[in-house]
Amino acid sequence: MGAIFEPFLYIIGLLVDIYFKIVVVQIVLYWLIHFKVLEPSNKYAQKTVEVLDKLTVPVYKKIGEKIPPFSGFDFSPFILLLALLFVSRLILRLSALLV
Repeated sequence: MGAIFEPFLYIIGLLVDIYFKIVVVQIVLYWLIHFKVLEPSNKYAQKTVEVLDKLTVPVYKKIGEKIPPFSGFDFSPFILLLALLFVSRLILRLSALLV
């Protein structure tokens, strides 16, 4: 019975891992632009930010509806990373139980 769910858990875990990395890259890119390591006028940085925003901003908005920014600091990316880490660990435990 466990062998049936194993590929699905693997795919879900892979998607969670990829999305986790997308959020981390977006955070690092934001910091690089904020601290002027990268110029905001750089067309490659602009395009990358645009693509990453399309992938993450809708999720950040949902989190922001539940937990608003505190003193002007938006914790949504960090809350999302914690949630993705939790889901990743849960999938890992479930797959270990099914073996």
